[in-house]
Amino acid sequence: MFKSLSFKVIIFGFIFTFFSSFGQSFFLGLFNSSIRDTLSISQGQFGSIYASATLLSSFLLIWVGKKIDDINIFKFAFFVTLLLAFSCFFFSKISSISFLFIAIFLMRFSGQGMMSHTATTTISRYFTRSRGRALSTGWFGLSTAEFILPVLIVYLLTITSWQNIWISVSILVLILLPMASFILIKNLKFDSREEVNQNEGKEKNILQWKRIEVLKDYRFYIICLNMLAMPWIATGVFVYQSFITESKEWGTFVIAQSFMVYSILSVVTLLISGFLIDKFTSRKLLIFMNIPLLLSTIILFFFDTPITAFLFLGLIGISNGLANILGSSTWAEIYGVKHIGSIKALSTALMVFSTAFGTALFGLLIDRGFSIEQIALVSFLYIFISLILLFFVRNKLNPQYV
Repeated sequence: MFKSLSFKVIIFGFIFTFFSSFGQSFFLGLFNSSIRDTLSISQGQFGSIYASATLLSSFLLIWVGKKIDDINIFKFAFFVTLLLAFSCFFFSKISSISFLFIAIFLMRFSGQGMMSHTATTTISRYFTRSRGRALSTGWFGLSTAEFILPVLIVYLLTITSWQNIWISVSILVLILLPMASFILIKNLKFDSREEVNQNEGKEKNILQWKRIEVLKDYRFYIICLNMLAMPWIATGVFVYQSFITESKEWGTFVIAQSFMVYSILSVVTLLISGFLIDKFTSRKLLIFMNIPLLLSTIILFFFDTPITAFLFLGLIGISNGLANILGSSTWAEIYGVKHIGSIKALSTALMVFSTAFGTALFGLLIDRGFSIEQIALVSFLYIFISLILLFFVRNKLNPQYV
């Protein structure tokens, strides 16, 4: 299906999204209790530090992320690798609240931000005809990490300290990623593209938007409203899953088993959506992205039985699978790929910001006495309004041609 260089670009994306997991909430959350015990801080303190550090990382990403449009991709990937290795090592040295803030900031910026940004921007820029399939395969790296790492880390925490784990991760990053980058993308140039037939080369004539021009386009904000729904709502659900479990009386094992349904449906949707995007385009699929998420809030509002936990998280998984790919491919389709790095840096920064927003908003509503049903209603209204806005502009999302 893919030629030699195309295959290498996909493998590069897979590896970098896999290693981006070290800065993702699901991975950092595994060390929550260990770090709190070390520093003697509360859940609330940890959450506040986490949200503020994440917020700061999103602002920096807007500036640094756009540099991928100006620097050779191999050099850029090497810089990101060194940053991630240093961040992991620094994380092992947490000994105070200030060190915790810096460590989380570095991990969120280098891991969740720059690693995933590098992978998806490279794939989005290189591929044209089969961008959807390429992105879905690349994002499978993160899904693989979500499946493997939680069990592995829980086991390792029983035989060694959390500091030793992070030192080992740092060494692993420093050894594997430069080698992988050299083998896979050393010869990849800025204007390298997937081979297409002449009658499929229309993408070359797409008007190439600069970020300043995108910021003046109202469509960008409507699309962002829809793309940011999944990150902030899902993050709130994941961080405060114990509150949901207690409110619904589902039980610990029910929610844990439900996350397996979430993972499976997320991966299945991820793989299927790649083919759908290549067939129908991201622009046409965008309207369907948050419908499963909307249905999940309705279920959370009306139903309490344990079986609904599986349906609730399963629907979130479907939207997550769609959002992972559409969040990268849509921008390339509408605005071209010449400045895709700076455009994606902005959208990725907004995504990181939204995860901090979700953590803060859910916590604020819970502290104000909101029930989980009321929080579900707030989430429903946000998704519904953003969907209505997208519905009215759905026929205006076509790219402009030179």
